[in-house]
Amino acid sequence: MSTIRPPVVHRSARASGAIPSLIASLLLAYSAMAVGAIASLDAPAFYARLAQPVWAPPPWLFGPVWTLLYTLMALALWRVWRRSGPRTAAVWLFMAQLAVNALWSWLFFRWHLGGAAFAWIVLLLVMIVATIRLFVRIDRVAAALLAPYLGWVLFASMLSWSIWRMNPSVL
Repeated sequence: MSTIRPPVVHRSARASGAIPSLIASLLLAYSAMAVGAIASLDAPAFYARLAQPVWAPPPWLFGPVWTLLYTLMALALWRVWRRSGPRTAAVWLFMAQLAVNALWSWLFFRWHLGGAAFAWIVLLLVMIVATIRLFVRIDRVAAALLAPYLGWVLFASMLSWSIWRMNPSVL
């Protein structure tokens, strides 16, 4: 009597979807970065006019930091996508927080809505924490890749609050 066995999926077959899903993850993350960047075209001049706390980073630092963070975010998404598929709650929540992230730049830099931007970044923090909680169940490395993002957004939240409070007539 023979037993029925499920088909064996070879590593090369599983890996065949790795490159397309990596490219899709990078495209999603960098697209969100581009949406935020469009809103931030005048950000250096606007940021320079604002009263800032002494601990505010120099404007040139934001671009490299965000590029690194979006790359880490894409890699985290890719790892989860590969393990759970593109239609899981973790992936959907990741994409939702990515959209919230992109809109923050519009609220702060383009529309000069400091209070709304601060409320929005608090929402973003909650969504990042929720995303990490879902990611850790699927892939601990993916969750860890989001830790610098969480740290930076927490710092950005404090900076956003401080700048908003120091510039009530502008924001």
